[in-house]
Amino acid sequence: MQWTDRIRQVKIILVMAAVIIAVASLLVSHFLVRDLSVEERHRMEVWAQALHALNKADETTDLSLVLSVMEGNNTIPVIVVNSEGGIDDYRNIKDIDDSQEPIENNQKLKDYARRMIKAGDTIRVGQQLVCYDDSIMLKRLSAWPYVQLGIVLIFVVVAIFALLSSKRAEQNKVWVGLSKETAHQLGTPVSSLMAWVEMLKEQYPDDDLLPEMDKDVKRLQLIADRFSKIGSLPEPVDASMNEVLEHVIDYMDRRTSNQVQMIRRLPDHEVIVKMNASLFEWVVENLCKNAVDAMEGKGTITLTLMDEDHRVAIEVQDTGKGIKKKDVANVFTPGFTTKKRGWGLGLSLAKRIVEEYHKGRIFVKQSEIGKGTTFRIEMPKV
Repeated sequence: MQWTDRIRQVKIILVMAAVIIAVASLLVSHFLVRDLSVEERHRMEVWAQALHALNKADETTDLSLVLSVMEGNNTIPVIVVNSEGGIDDYRNIKDIDDSQEPIENNQKLKDYARRMIKAGDTIRVGQQLVCYDDSIMLKRLSAWPYVQLGIVLIFVVVAIFALLSSKRAEQNKVWVGLSKETAHQLGTPVSSLMAWVEMLKEQYPDDDLLPEMDKDVKRLQLIADRFSKIGSLPEPVDASMNEVLEHVIDYMDRRTSNQVQMIRRLPDHEVIVKMNASLFEWVVENLCKNAVDAMEGKGTITLTLMDEDHRVAIEVQDTGKGIKKKDVANVFTPGFTTKKRGWGLGLSLAKRIVEEYHKGRIFVKQSEIGKGTTFRIEMPKV
């Protein structure tokens, strides 16, 4: 089993465990709140009986126990409503206890009692109706599981974000180290090749193959230079996007068969963008090389440059086999490839160059199986 499958299984297990913990917490809290609610109902029934006993008491009745029961309620909000709908008494109602307004004219008490009656939290005592509400403690206990779940959710999101950031930083270090080491390893043989080419030019000045060899050596030097810039932050400068695309088209024309047609759609005026031209050429070259592979060496690649209001857009369209819908979201993931001998690094490097170095974005605009794919790059304007 691959490591990716194991990681996916671990994620699924963690999510299921989190769901089970959340459901269990809600169930436990629900049963606890229900039991406390029943207990408060019993307390209010005793309080209502004490009120009924107080109403029927005469001069000889001992009210010490009755008053003790009634005064013992310091948490549950209570409103006593008479048969005519007026307020006879109340207890533990916030913002009302200190009011100097007569209770029979207090609209807040009437509205509160109406809500209690609508909720069914009432006890009939003779001609009076005892309306009550959940205590503050019970309300807090009811809300606490959701607050707790919210805190846990925020913690999980922050933890996942931190893990992803750490993983991304670790990947970046790997990319940088690999790129720097590649540039370092290429440096010595490329320098040696350049010296040999110069010596051959002196000995065989009329040889027709030497200029092409010189171009290939310079190409290797350019590749080494590109790798050396990965991991650093090269300062972007004003450059012509038209020239960048022209260089890519010329390079691809020389290294692809006659069955691959390169079509350019460039505006008549120069489109200036702040960029590192060498690295950005690499991005477009990668897209074109992937297009050639997708077309299996036969088809059409169209490069379109659009000068829009606040951005510059480049589209690379091919007539290849297309990308499956399930794979579109993963094409820029390091290591993902549909090629038998691919490493899955080209598009991930292209995304890094476009987004981190040039503050743009790259994405699959459209792809259809059997008809081709269109990649789009958007860059901020100068």
